[in-house]
Amino acid sequence: MKRLTKRYLKIIDWYIINKYLGTFVFTLGIFLVIIVVFDISEKLDDFLKHDLTFWEILTQYYFGFIPFYLNFLSPLINFIAVIFFTAKMADQTEIVPILSGGASFNRFLRPYAVASSIIFIVSLVFNVFIIPHTNQLKSSFERKYVNSGNSEAKNEIHLQLDKNTFVYVQSFDNTQRTGYQFSLEKFNQDSLKEKILATRVTYDSLKRVWSILDYSIRYVNGLKEKMVSGVKKDTVLDMRPIDFETRNDLDAMAMRELNTNIEKEKIRGAGIMVDLLYEKYQRFVYPLSSYILTLIGVSMSSRKVRGGIGLPLGIGIFLCFAYIVTVQFSKVFALKGGLPPIIAVFIPNIIFGVFGIYLLKNAPK
Repeated sequence: MKRLTKRYLKIIDWYIINKYLGTFVFTLGIFLVIIVVFDISEKLDDFLKHDLTFWEILTQYYFGFIPFYLNFLSPLINFIAVIFFTAKMADQTEIVPILSGGASFNRFLRPYAVASSIIFIVSLVFNVFIIPHTNQLKSSFERKYVNSGNSEAKNEIHLQLDKNTFVYVQSFDNTQRTGYQFSLEKFNQDSLKEKILATRVTYDSLKRVWSILDYSIRYVNGLKEKMVSGVKKDTVLDMRPIDFETRNDLDAMAMRELNTNIEKEKIRGAGIMVDLLYEKYQRFVYPLSSYILTLIGVSMSSRKVRGGIGLPLGIGIFLCFAYIVTVQFSKVFALKGGLPPIIAVFIPNIIFGVFGIYLLKNAPK
């Protein structure tokens, strides 16, 4: 490894890599401090109301909050950092001697590719393995202390448990783990074989069974029917109270849980398949932006311009907002407009990738 780096990375490469990563970490730290300060000022009343200690706030909330925003901001801060230090190098006439010494512009991009690869790998590992678990901390804390008064229950819920079993619940109280006006139907192809009606259904988390209360069961066998009534009946069903919640925390699902829910959604059809697929794909695609935004940043700011680094930095900030808007538009089109999630997650990178190639062709050689 040492021989490989000596062969392909020279002193000037290490100089650029150190500038790149140093500026990136410093800028990311500044933005993170600002975000934390604003978040504390917004949630200070909630912290004081529940009499939380500093250690509880740090370990139960900010250990989840900080990794989320570190990962979320990394591509955009990466973009700003690249523009800032590259424009500064161009302004101080450091790039001209490199290109005049016989190095091609592609060779000049080598240290940028190495540094952006490091950021890509770290971001990918965080996205897939770390962020979902830290988001669980943040989500559980917010549900308990910040949004404790908001109900997450849904009304008029239809679920398909398997190929032949369908469930309906008029309303569900997640605090009591109780559903009201419960109905379960079992079919054999197109023929109804069994139907259960109950005023309430309650989940026992210790036994992991559902208690059906004040029920009546109708058995159908051709032209013969049989009715059975009772006060309480325990049964095992392939559903959990969390299935009746409005899931806004898909980013807190581990990859295994996300894949499991995707498989369940193929059967149940609860209407969140697009959300699940979009969340899965974006975890792998989002880190790719480190390459594309780096390419745009270098190509745009490597030319010396009048006025110093102000103009490239201003354009860079504008492009950051443009990238965020493009990401949000593509997400809305996927969730509401019927655009396939796999296409939606790639749209921002494709658009800005084409723009980056155009800038590369027009960059100073």
